[in-house]
Amino acid sequence: MTWLQNDREAYKMAWLSHRQLTRSCLDLEAMSHSPGWAQTQATDIHVVCKLNHEGGSVQLPDSDINIHVPVGHVLPGEFQEVGLKAILNPPSSFNNELSSTVSPLIELTLSNLNTREAIFLEVKVAAKVKNDPLSQVMSDIVCFYSLNKDGPFKKLENCYTYQDTIQVKLTDLAHVMYVVIAIQANKIQPPATNVWDYVHRTVSVGIYGPKYIHPSFTAVFTVFGHNYIPGKLTICDIKKGSKNMPPVVFQLWGKHTFLLEKPQDLNISLVSCDPDFEVKMEDQSKDIKEEELKTGEMVRQQFLFSMLGCREMHFFVFLVQIKVLKSSQVTQFHVTTPDPAPKLSGITNRPKRLQNRKEIKSAPLLLIPTVKYPKFQDKILSINTYGVALKSVLRQNKIDYLLEYFKGDTIALLGEDKVKAIGQTKIKEWYVGVLRRKIGLVHCKNIKVISKEQAMDTADSEITTRNIVEQIALPFKKLTYIYSVVLSTVSESVYDWRALAEVLGYSHMSLDYFNEAHADKESERIAQVVKRMKEDCHANKKKRLFLYELIVALLKIDCQGLVARLTQDTIILTSAVKLGKYWRELAERLARLTKQQIEAYEVPHQGKNGAVALEMMWKPAYDFLYTWAAHYGDSYRDVLQDLQSALDKMKNPVTKHWRELTGALILVNCMEVLRASAFSKMEEEE
Repeated sequence: MTWLQNDREAYKMAWLSHRQLTRSCLDLEAMSHSPGWAQTQATDIHVVCKLNHEGGSVQLPDSDINIHVPVGHVLPGEFQEVGLKAILNPPSSFNNELSSTVSPLIELTLSNLNTREAIFLEVKVAAKVKNDPLSQVMSDIVCFYSLNKDGPFKKLENCYTYQDTIQVKLTDLAHVMYVVIAIQANKIQPPATNVWDYVHRTVSVGIYGPKYIHPSFTAVFTVFGHNYIPGKLTICDIKKGSKNMPPVVFQLWGKHTFLLEKPQDLNISLVSCDPDFEVKMEDQSKDIKEEELKTGEMVRQQFLFSMLGCREMHFFVFLVQIKVLKSSQVTQFHVTTPDPAPKLSGITNRPKRLQNRKEIKSAPLLLIPTVKYPKFQDKILSINTYGVALKSVLRQNKIDYLLEYFKGDTIALLGEDKVKAIGQTKIKEWYVGVLRRKIGLVHCKNIKVISKEQAMDTADSEITTRNIVEQIALPFKKLTYIYSVVLSTVSESVYDWRALAEVLGYSHMSLDYFNEAHADKESERIAQVVKRMKEDCHANKKKRLFLYELIVALLKIDCQGLVARLTQDTIILTSAVKLGKYWRELAERLARLTKQQIEAYEVPHQGKNGAVALEMMWKPAYDFLYTWAAHYGDSYRDVLQDLQSALDKMKNPVTKHWRELTGALILVNCMEVLRASAFSKMEEEE
């Protein structure tokens, strides 16, 4: 929001209130054993839209919550930023015998208070008043408003209700406002026992699970006190055995709504419809108490699924059954799981498919690239934050990727994000810094952070964009990779062979070269450029390293998403190779895998003697790490940081002597500042 830009502390608190430390859900003892406990992730669904004098509507994704801004709300030439967020657990004070919330707590933010017209909030709620005269007189759907999340709330009069939809006119505008809708009764007249008896109340349930299924996974049955079912949900109380798992963002697999006349005890059961999977015996049936439904908060129950034997992983269908214990009412629906995580075998087949495509003669494509890659500019990196060294640090045993400095040195900081990694003896938090043209980590406690204006002498902390690219790619000189995977990934992700050829030094390549290789499509031309570079590097192994030069080239054409993907893939593969048989310890730390689950990963790679050969142990390690990383979706930074933290905490950390994962963390933390300096926006617009 623009009104926060000049108040750093207010901005920080607003950011934290939105994202929250996910590990704050756990006790301190559990935090110390949970990988990546310092990471944050969004805990509530939100949307922000910028509207002008013409007004418009803003809708919270996957919901019936809308803000309508009329024409003339702000002056011509001015703008209004409207933010909407749903907080799933409403204030507890509204849920009692006389009152029950029927919407989430809605947070509405506005950037501009210089307004001329009111705005309208429209919400479809989870109840409507019954048509009988007593219900119509005794109860009403009411909207409450507050400037604070915890109240006090006041009742709004400008409300229009039609069946289960309520529209509210908001005239008392503020930068941050909170609205909640409740059904309220004047009093309870027998035979009614609480406010539920005056309304038709629908209950919404959602089934959540991981993005991909694996041999053992948890599905979470969730009951909401309103009809808003988010597409993602952060689950903080996952348990494996007696241990707490770190918070995980689960995906919505299926949802259902049903009419519940009054709060009653419910029995929930999940039954697999596939003989290859079963629900853990003690999890097959669980109860939700009447008192839990009355609170209006989310109620969750966990169900642990596991695969029987060593069969092939596949998606399946299971039945969800909800029984109302005090009546004969039964509601049921089916849920289909997502697919299992993609495995290595699925990736390595890509080049074969690429070769098969070459055999099909197709019309030649026009040589006009669909994407215009920006021009890389070699210039001094623009730095906004610096740190002054509070002590001297010189190491007798040099450690890769860690800076050395003298007291009083001014160190350029490449962003304010912190990296968590092991130092000489213990795990610390570090900034990514630059000193004497070297990029590395500096311990957060050893420097005082200052602004650009406060920095006195910055000559020693200057660095060029070319130099930063060459340095942050250094880990790739020592990372293990599968050439066929790299080839197929790059050829499918880069869209202009000329741009790649130019930064690799092959701008002289002509179309005749591709005609000889029968490369008609752009992806095939990209593959030929990469193959040519691979051959040249192989012929000059002492001076040229294939993966390093490729990453440098991709950074120079601003293919940062592709670099992030290659970084994660090669780090996972190299970690698996480095770990060998010690992957079992890591699996227990990262995902609390049981002995049986670990054996399930190893069975496909066992030899004739029934054991996995030591030199083949990287394969189950890779299968596990690939499946584990898939649960993070596109959050590659969290994958690398959580993997680093878990490896650092092992009994004999592999990261003591293998520092390339630390180098990869430096790389992903530098990409934004590199992009800001190396690629001119004005040139792109031209």
